[in-house]
Amino acid sequence: MTTAPGATPTIVLVGHGMVGQRFLEALAERGLTATHRVVVLCEEPRPAYDRVALTSYFSGRTPEELSLTDMRFIDDHGIELYVGEPAETIDRGAKTVTARSGRVLGYDVLVLATGSYPFVPPVPRKDAVGCFVYRTIEDLLAIEEYARTKARTGAVVGGGLLGLEAAGALKGLGLTSHIVEFAPRLMPVQVDEGGGAALLRTIEEMGLTVHTGVGTQEIVTDSSGAVTGMRLSDGSELATDLVVFSAGVRPRDQLARDAGLTVGERGGIAVDERCRTVSDPDVFAIGECALAADGRVYGLVAPGYEQAETAAATIAADEASFTGADLSTKLKLLGVDVASFGDAHGTTEDCLDVVYSDARAGLYKKLVVARDGTLLGGVLVGDAEAYGTLRALTGSVPPVSPESLVLPAEAGSGERLGPSALPDEAIVCSCHNVSKGAIRRAVGEHRCTTVPEVKKCTKAGTGCGSCVKVLGRLVDAELAASGVEVDKGLCGCFAQTREELYEIVLALRITAYRDLLDRHGREGARGGEGCETCKPAVGSIIASLAPTIGASGYVLDGEQAALQDTNDHFLANLQRNGSYSVVPRIPGGEIAPEKLIVIGEIARDFGLYTKITGGQRIDMFGARVEQLPLIWTRLVDAGFESGHAYGKALRTVKSCVGSTWCRYGVQDSVRMAIDLELRYRGLRSPHKLKSAVSGCQRECAEARSKDFGVIATASGWNLYVGGNGGAIPRHADLLAQDLSDAELVRLIDRFLMFYIRTADRLERTSTWLERIPGGLDHVRDVVVHDALGICDELEQLMRAHVAHHRDEWAQTVADPEKLARFVSFVNAPDTPDPVVAFVPERDQIKPDLPLLSIGLRPADDVLEGSAPR
Repeated sequence: MTTAPGATPTIVLVGHGMVGQRFLEALAERGLTATHRVVVLCEEPRPAYDRVALTSYFSGRTPEELSLTDMRFIDDHGIELYVGEPAETIDRGAKTVTARSGRVLGYDVLVLATGSYPFVPPVPRKDAVGCFVYRTIEDLLAIEEYARTKARTGAVVGGGLLGLEAAGALKGLGLTSHIVEFAPRLMPVQVDEGGGAALLRTIEEMGLTVHTGVGTQEIVTDSSGAVTGMRLSDGSELATDLVVFSAGVRPRDQLARDAGLTVGERGGIAVDERCRTVSDPDVFAIGECALAADGRVYGLVAPGYEQAETAAATIAADEASFTGADLSTKLKLLGVDVASFGDAHGTTEDCLDVVYSDARAGLYKKLVVARDGTLLGGVLVGDAEAYGTLRALTGSVPPVSPESLVLPAEAGSGERLGPSALPDEAIVCSCHNVSKGAIRRAVGEHRCTTVPEVKKCTKAGTGCGSCVKVLGRLVDAELAASGVEVDKGLCGCFAQTREELYEIVLALRITAYRDLLDRHGREGARGGEGCETCKPAVGSIIASLAPTIGASGYVLDGEQAALQDTNDHFLANLQRNGSYSVVPRIPGGEIAPEKLIVIGEIARDFGLYTKITGGQRIDMFGARVEQLPLIWTRLVDAGFESGHAYGKALRTVKSCVGSTWCRYGVQDSVRMAIDLELRYRGLRSPHKLKSAVSGCQRECAEARSKDFGVIATASGWNLYVGGNGGAIPRHADLLAQDLSDAELVRLIDRFLMFYIRTADRLERTSTWLERIPGGLDHVRDVVVHDALGICDELEQLMRAHVAHHRDEWAQTVADPEKLARFVSFVNAPDTPDPVVAFVPERDQIKPDLPLLSIGLRPADDVLEGSAPR
């Protein structure tokens, strides 16, 4: 195809994976989508998704959440995207591509991003029923279906990155899992013998069986052709119902071969430094299908991104080249940190190894250094905290001895290098090739003051995410060096953060707000009245620590009553017309008919509007303030407690019916939800807390949209944290899996108390998890692995809460002095608020909003208040 003068040239992209999507973004950044027609042929039935995070599907992440494709981006840039439409042939003479549907596309520039395909060893019966590969979302869906219905034991062929992830996925599906690796150690490409040994011990402790140094000779099947086992090269036989091949990948270059393009001896479309194929200047190849100019096929996403940017720059007639890439990687496999960087295997002549190993703790750290002290590379297993800094220092002489870099801090010689140790040219984000200097300029020249702003400005931290921790430290250091003073105080009354105030209250056993303000407030605030920001925040801290510090946990007691927000003043949610809602607790959403009748009678007698909520409770709206004690007296007498819909506390733990009733349920989700709700009821926190328990992976209770969610597995419970279904939805992250009842409760205890201890005022767990340094990894280290040594204290704080819980409404209706506050007018306690009125709607009531807006007394046809009078 030759574009006529004045016509729009066409770029055809074959393949829409992670690298293909990055190529489209690079085209848009250079304005090429405005000057070219861009057409994409995508073989899979869905557009680009995060293949690096593929295994997170088994942790509850949906295919939609794995997507990397914003369809608004596609539409805004006029990109023609055809999914489920692979390219079949290329006619280089006519400059056309023919798709499977018969669609023929002419091109001026053709870009091949066809990726790779899984290598399956040529063993007999490798295609038997029950044999799978591990490459796409469709592969995972097939594995999941087979594992749930036809398998109890699974085996993975391959002990590399994807193999270990696949084995973890099978274990998460409830299968007894085996790993078969031909090499003498796991992850032979990334780690050395010592690292492999540490990884092996840790993985075996998780209940997986590892077979190294053996290969698969054949697949054993039954008369129906279904897998029953594997015969190994040492003569042994392994019984298994399901086999996953994850023995590496090969470049998908057949389309290029058929078109006469040059390919490497071991595969890969040969390209030059500008990612043009050596056979045709109008055809480019990027990603795992390309044989780069340095003779390597790169299987990592970061080099693929660089190639995508290089190809886009070349098409735009800009200077760019790809001559090789950093193969450093940082992974979390089955919860174990594994990282390698630089010359990890020590192949450089005359190099030296500096090694620290702790078999008991599952730690292995090795640095490879030259004779002159230059850091050449390293391997980290079990603790990869220093990966970002060490990788950036590779090729230079660190300012401290290598021995101090591998020793743990508790050994007395461990030393952590700060951002100042990195040179400006050090690459902090290898996915997007962002240097420390670029990050410094983002802060200094572009006035970025937060990590999200720097991410948006530089793209650092938006790839694999392994550099985010170093990125945060760099931003903080640069702000400090620039003299930017950020007041982190809670408000104008306190220079301390909420977290610092929590520690002060806990350490000094301070039980009164005024005492805290006078002793630790800002100079000008001491002796004052405080403000509406810090009073409820401090009130919440004191309430959450009340049993431990000797304070009253009752929020209407003494000074505490004056600290509360509007809703807490009357233990009810204020509605738009001045009336209040009443929400009794219904643990787990389970309620007996007798209690349903009580709620119905109360709603009828007081003329309340009733509605079933998404949290599996029944809300009653339209109560006047003076009616609240009357309503709650009847509810308390019937055995109800406060649902804390008004407070920054636990709201609900919803559930599905679980294994008791549902044919898909694998655990009793209702029982667990009730246990959790009764344990954490009344727990005051920086913001409201919501939870749910699902009885199987179908997730009917929507547990992953909660602050802490629980999903049943065949082996126990998976715990997810940091979810939010509000204005900014966020799916919760997997914290731990296959937990027993006791383990689950213990980790939730720790998680909640750590959140209450360290979160900012009015900060939901979702925001907190993204803000806290180290994010989920840090929270897991603290809560699961007790990295800070505070778990005993966190558990004790929760035990104190559970032991001292008292229902707020039961205490209130039993105290005449407290009941006196429930009036509309202090000087006329028997007079109801005249603007609290209602009109009928759908056999119930609704607020009379026109009356409210003009402030008139109700006319005869308006329902004033509610019965009884």
